[in-house]
Amino acid sequence: MLKIAFHPDYVLELPPGHRFPMEKYALITEQLLHEGTVSEEHFFEPDIANVECIERVHHPEYVQKLKTLTLSRSEERATGFKQSEKLIQREFRIMEGARKCAEYALENGISMNIAGGTHHAYSNRGEGFCLLNDHAVAAQWLLDQSLVQKVLILDLDVHQGNGTAEIFRHTPEVITFSIHGEHNYPLHKEKSDIDIGLPDGTADQEYLTVLETQVSNVLTEESPDFIFYQSGVDVLKTDKLGRLDLSMEGCKKRDEFVFTTARHHSIPVVCSMGGGYSPEIRTIIEAHANTFRLAQHLFF
Repeated sequence: MLKIAFHPDYVLELPPGHRFPMEKYALITEQLLHEGTVSEEHFFEPDIANVECIERVHHPEYVQKLKTLTLSRSEERATGFKQSEKLIQREFRIMEGARKCAEYALENGISMNIAGGTHHAYSNRGEGFCLLNDHAVAAQWLLDQSLVQKVLILDLDVHQGNGTAEIFRHTPEVITFSIHGEHNYPLHKEKSDIDIGLPDGTADQEYLTVLETQVSNVLTEESPDFIFYQSGVDVLKTDKLGRLDLSMEGCKKRDEFVFTTARHHSIPVVCSMGGGYSPEIRTIIEAHANTFRLAQHLFF
């Protein structure tokens, strides 16, 4: 059964005009239930993550700042959020959601976190709507438990996974792989194991050709036994922050390729939603919902 992490804490109330579409997490859940793609039994509510688990990838001093709400003004501004107890509780739940999804993926082949994909969180700071790095926390937990030997973090958000690259810079057991807009945020990009920067305006055919070639190469050369997939839909042509030109169908084919390839190679997958900033919320919901529909169809 497809297991999906969602908790009401995922939906944080933000000031009017905030750029982050927080409401999308509840709307995705409602849409999937309404159309019958999944039922209530597919969802689970994650607990609060264990601090020791988080501190395996994040500096204890930084984690303490989050817990005590003592980020400096500049550190707070870099995250894009105003620090609060509810925000930190949300982050800790997302981390546990990713870790628990990893357990379910080992059992069922795939699991999904409605939120997450917080790839801009560094070991010692947050950036770009990311305070803690969910894929890094869950990947390190899998390695610590000797449940896997090599992890691929496949980041297909339009923005480079700079925090993930920094965290695993010296960890050969984790392959950091990012296909992103070359001229998009972040201005300073960290060095992933595999970085593919695409020019503005890249459309479906070129994108999918690059994706299929590069993923096939890394699976052949590295033989990972687990995948974390950051499936941001800010690659869409409609996205306000994206600058690529993928259609809705192109974005769907991207997800289909990732899932089909993982299933063919019998590699478990945890998928987190990542970014999406199209002007119309229904566009964001439809693109994300496609990811869940494909997972349910292809694996179950």
